[in-house]
Amino acid sequence: MPPYTAAVFDMDGLLLDSERPVRAAWLQVAASLGVELTAPNYLDLIGLNHRESAARLQAIFGDAALLAEAHAQVQARLTEQFGDKPFDVKPGARRLLQGLRDAGVPCAVASSTAHDEVRRRLERAGLLSFFDALCGGNEVKHGKPHPDIYLLAVQRLGASAANTLAFEDSGHGALAALAAGLGVVLVPDLKPPEPAWQTRSIAVLASLEDACERSAEWFGVACAPRRTTGAVSAWAGRDQT
Repeated sequence: MPPYTAAVFDMDGLLLDSERPVRAAWLQVAASLGVELTAPNYLDLIGLNHRESAARLQAIFGDAALLAEAHAQVQARLTEQFGDKPFDVKPGARRLLQGLRDAGVPCAVASSTAHDEVRRRLERAGLLSFFDALCGGNEVKHGKPHPDIYLLAVQRLGASAANTLAFEDSGHGALAALAAGLGVVLVPDLKPPEPAWQTRSIAVLASLEDACERSAEWFGVACAPRRTTGAVSAWAGRDQT
C-alpha cells in the first residue's frame, strides 16, 4: 500500500504563478511611495497569513495610512494587469491533480491567503473542482509556520496527518506541514530551500511535473503522460529579481 492516502497543497507559488506579479506590484508601489521594501524583505513575507504579513509590512512602512494606500495601489495594479483573468497554473499542477482525483485521493488546499480569495483564484484558474476542502489563513489563529492550517486541512479531509503528503513552495509552509505531522514535498518558487526544511522533506523538486513522475511511489497513482511542450526549468535557474 502506498504511504500516502491524501494530499494537501499550498496555492500561491505552488499551484498558481501568483507570487511574481504580486511581488512586482509591492516592490513598485513601495518605491513610488518612497518606502524601502527590498526583494529579500519581501521573500520573508511569503507563506505568512495576511495578519502576520501585514504586521511586518507595518514595521517597514511605519504608518498605517501609508500601508493602506500601498495595499490599494497594489490591488489596482493587479486588477489592471489581470482583471478577471486567472493567474497562470504552474507546470504539472493540473496533471497531478487530475491523476489524484481519478484515483480517488482526497485533496485539500492549505493557503495563507484568505478562504474566499483562495476559492476565487482556484475557480478562475479552473482548479476548484479538484479539491475536497479549502483552508484559508483567516480561518486559523496562528499562520504558517505554525501547524494550525495543516491540522485544519487534515481534519476537514477526515485524513490522518501521518498518511497525508503536503506540497509546499515556502519555508514557512514546509515547517507548518512538518509540525502538523505531514510528509512534505518541496517545489521552491521564489526562495531557494534552506537546510532547516530541505533536509526534513521527502523530496525537493523543480516542478509539479516531477511530482507526477513519483505519484505511483507516493500514492499508487499513475498520472497521464506528460505533454512535451519544452523543458521545465529548475527553480535555481529562475529569475530572482
